[in-house]
Amino acid sequence: MMRYMNPVKKIPDTHEITLQHGTKSVSALALDPSGARLITGSFDYDVKFWDFAGMDSSLHAFRSLQPCECHQIRSLQYSVTGDVILVVAGNSQAKVLDRDGFQVLECIKGDQYIVDMANTKGHTAMLNDGCWHPKIKEEFLTCSNDGTVRTWDLSSEKKHKSVFKPRSLQGKKVTPTCCTYSRDGKLIAAGCQDGTIQIWDRNLSVHTKFHCRQAHAPGSDTSCLSFSYDGVTLASRGGDDTLKTWDIRSFRKPLGQVTGLTSFFPMTDCCFSPDDKLLLTGTSVRKDEGNGKLVFFERQSLQKVYEIEVADTSVVRCLWHPKLNQIMVGTGNGLAKVYYDPVKSQRGAMLCVVKSKTKEKHAETLTQDYIITPHALPMFREARQRSTRKQLEKDRLDPLKSHKPEPPVSGPGRGGRVAAHGGTLSSFIVKNIALDKTDDSNPREAILRHAKEASENPYWVAPAYKQTQPEPMFAEEEEEEEEGDKDQPEWKKRKI
Repeated sequence: MMRYMNPVKKIPDTHEITLQHGTKSVSALALDPSGARLITGSFDYDVKFWDFAGMDSSLHAFRSLQPCECHQIRSLQYSVTGDVILVVAGNSQAKVLDRDGFQVLECIKGDQYIVDMANTKGHTAMLNDGCWHPKIKEEFLTCSNDGTVRTWDLSSEKKHKSVFKPRSLQGKKVTPTCCTYSRDGKLIAAGCQDGTIQIWDRNLSVHTKFHCRQAHAPGSDTSCLSFSYDGVTLASRGGDDTLKTWDIRSFRKPLGQVTGLTSFFPMTDCCFSPDDKLLLTGTSVRKDEGNGKLVFFERQSLQKVYEIEVADTSVVRCLWHPKLNQIMVGTGNGLAKVYYDPVKSQRGAMLCVVKSKTKEKHAETLTQDYIITPHALPMFREARQRSTRKQLEKDRLDPLKSHKPEPPVSGPGRGGRVAAHGGTLSSFIVKNIALDKTDDSNPREAILRHAKEASENPYWVAPAYKQTQPEPMFAEEEEEEEEGDKDQPEWKKRKI
């Protein structure tokens, strides 16, 4: 007979590392199926990529991007194969990115003037949640404030695949705040703002297959639905500070419930342990009013069996990866914490904590490498370097090796460079325009100055017209004209 092992002993919490995402709440966490990469999303609109194998103990993200501009990240998830990532933000269009963060698909936005949401091609209001199909790698699910849950296919971004419309008891539209697939992918579950949990058959979108009317308090945001690994139990984390478990085969009343689990976030998580024996969730706290906790409950009885005090802030997201056996936690002050046990866990955070920080490379590249050539002739042998510091000082004085910039041009410009009148071409032009270039000399005299040289030594134009050129007649000197003015009447005289 197998000895019963206490599931609490399997919790990997002996060691922890802290990844600094930013300063605002980490609202989304996702690990790829192999556990090699972690992605975090936050209220600061950033999505950061962390590679455990490539990271050293300085714990820096290798990529950061804002896939949805100025919209808070609501949910992130790797597909079942780990090659694409679903990004659900506060806008109405979900995005799919590849592993390196490049966009693969953006869902279409629906026409907000159409009343029947089944006739719109996409969501018309803010998204709340989304997830991938656990078996079909091209299909994913989103829910929105427009009162619909929609499935999509990677191959067709122009229109959704099918629409599910949650309805109240009176048949009115209600808003789904979270959604998920069952483990086999045959059922689609949504938690709604009127306190109901509604479950449909994936292939029949009209009527619900299971419907629980008063699962949580009406008007509260049910923040998470999670199916157990065996597919029998459904856990729901309510905005009414409760955690409940349900058997969907008898959906009238919960199997068990825990109250007093404060939640301030519309995406507070709950999830099952890899062995399906424990259920964990996070609690929220106001500033300076205690610590946010990660609380573990026994699945059958919902007895609290363990808790981890994470930080003096709320615990928003939690994730227990089955392959790594490590717990990831997103907090309200921008941290992503990873809990692990060197004995029970494998890979993941254990790969990067053992790597020492890489030293920064200083720019000591001025010196050339000294090549030792013992058999070279004396005339080719390089003088041996005694000290790099002296050589550095020498090289610093050499204008070629130290890449000394050219000094400013003094005096007139030369070699295509403009002198320092402000240093720019425009200032040089302005300066030249401002120069006074007026010539007060007589223009007639200026032209006739060259007349004698032109007549004695004609070179270009004059020889061609020598035969036909008429005799030039120049005007008399102006002084004679002025003398002529004296004989004219007063009104004819030129006014000066």
